Amino acid sequence: QVQLVESGGGLVQPGGSLRLSCAASGSIGGIVIMGWYRQAPGKQRELVASIGKGDNTNYGDFVKGRFTISRDTAKSTAYLQMNSLKPEDTAVYLCNAQSLLPGMVRVYWGQGTQVTVSS
Repeated sequence: QVQLVESGGGLVQPGGSLRLSCAASGSIGGIVIMGWYRQAPGKQRELVASIGKGDNTNYGDFVKGRFTISRDTAKSTAYLQMNSLKPEDTAVYLCNAQSLLPGMVRVYWGQGTQVTVSS
């Protein structure tokens, strides 16, 4: 089992920045991808960004260079630096980890952290 704990959400004005953190614990040795998804009320969950073991990254189209995902392998922590935030970025941001097991991939989710962009 893998436990994920997010932190860093909050209220920020349009144009501001936030840095989210996701600390993984437990059976972390098999984690191959960590990422962030978000879900706004009435909308589907969508990928924000992900990062693989080789530090290859993938971003949602809406990010457009505003966000950067990184990871500290030693601390088993993934970060999401969000700049130039817009009101439409308001959502619950959920950390995701994918762990490679024999014959399968197991997906883990954190509880989520609220990000609100408003003046």
